[in-house]
Amino acid sequence: MILFRENGLLLLSLFCVFYRGRTFEFKYQHHDNKQLIQILENVHDTCPNITRIYTLSETSVRGVPLWVIEFSTRPGHHEILKPEFKYIANMHGNEVVGRELLLRLAVYLCEAYLNGDKEIRSLISMTRIHLMPSMNPDGWQLATDTGGRDYLVGRPNNNSGGRDYLVGRPNNNSVDLNRNFPNLDRIMFSNELNHINYNHHLLKSVNSLSKPLQPETKAVIRLIMAIPFVLSANIHGGDLVANYPYDESRSGAAQDEYSTSPDDETFRHLALAYSTYHADMANPKRRGCGDSMSDKFPKQGGITNGAQWYNLQGGMQDFNYLSSNDFEITLELGCEKYPDASVLPIEWKRNKNALIHFMWQTHIGIKGIVYNIKTKIPLSNALIHVRNITGGINRDIKHDITSVHDGDYFRLLTPGQYKVTAIHKGFYPRSRTVIVTNEPYSPAVRVDFGLRPLTHQLQADGEEYLSYPDSRSHYWKIWENDRDQMAVE
Repeated sequence: MILFRENGLLLLSLFCVFYRGRTFEFKYQHHDNKQLIQILENVHDTCPNITRIYTLSETSVRGVPLWVIEFSTRPGHHEILKPEFKYIANMHGNEVVGRELLLRLAVYLCEAYLNGDKEIRSLISMTRIHLMPSMNPDGWQLATDTGGRDYLVGRPNNNSGGRDYLVGRPNNNSVDLNRNFPNLDRIMFSNELNHINYNHHLLKSVNSLSKPLQPETKAVIRLIMAIPFVLSANIHGGDLVANYPYDESRSGAAQDEYSTSPDDETFRHLALAYSTYHADMANPKRRGCGDSMSDKFPKQGGITNGAQWYNLQGGMQDFNYLSSNDFEITLELGCEKYPDASVLPIEWKRNKNALIHFMWQTHIGIKGIVYNIKTKIPLSNALIHVRNITGGINRDIKHDITSVHDGDYFRLLTPGQYKVTAIHKGFYPRSRTVIVTNEPYSPAVRVDFGLRPLTHQLQADGEEYLSYPDSRSHYWKIWENDRDQMAVE
């Protein structure tokens, strides 16, 4: 199966930038599904050397392509030691601000690059960026066709009884896409209770699903499995907060249970990286969005642990973290899900710096290449394990990541001292100590590992170093086959 397919189309049109005699136009409005691709095509036509447009493997239920625009100095290719980043918006069709912000961001990245903006040129040269403005175009269409904002501002304490607040939220099969991903949290929590040292890439353990995957969900899962994303954010609306894992509570409590992930410190940093660069998300004096939990967010720096806010099963955020090397947070960008188009320029100004700053977080921590020290051949699927030894802490971070096809790996970390170990079947493990400082606008600290092959008699002993089973589940094989067949060009 080929995951991506190239497409060509048209142009669009009041904000103007002149570059070499060309007019780059962007009108702040609620762009429909045809206008969405027109804007992406306009960006690609203007910046053909640093962009590529592709669609995911599945369309929406109603057959609308799921479009992505990529920014890179070598579009269409994973480059060794160049991390991958993604933004996905409009997962809930009636939450539209993120959709418009990503369209505006695409225009901005192209325009800034052409105008010689040093920061944006550096960001694009160091990062492969993927922007998906709408994961749920059918829901957007329903929300818009049934009245747009006039039908979507109701909350349970309003006269609408909350019913209209959900119009367009699910896909065309009436499924909430942010409850439709395989529930890997329960597998993780079970492994913790049973002291099973298997803490990553948990899709390998899924042999059955409690509910069928929607085409939009399946398409995004294949994207996650195909491209070695390092960092991402899922953009929503309805509140103003940066939400981080875990979304699911261990006890099943509906609310007020902090569900800590092994990378809690890093996730808090990532959430704050957005909230503190937003115009007022982290402002302790701002008002919340009207419920008791929302009113606490301003005093928490504009961030929240997912399960402490409310328990959520089958969400995309936790799925990314537990199925791949990707760290994802969820961004709620405003109290009103479907605001009037007149506020969109204001929302761009409020979010622009945060959107850019968050992408730079792809470069915190460490990166490197794992290879056979004798042959110099890169080793994919090497396990990277980290122990925090800052100030004598000496604590394992029980979430491992793996090297990808070319042997490169990326491990997000906050400043500190760490002992990092690379492990691969058939090789002696190797550890190195590293100090992480996370200098702004700089690449991650490079830590390579040359692994020495085990002698024949020690091959069996080496198995104990692997913290994941050799067996592959039915569903993992499907995703793995898709990845191998499309082999990100």
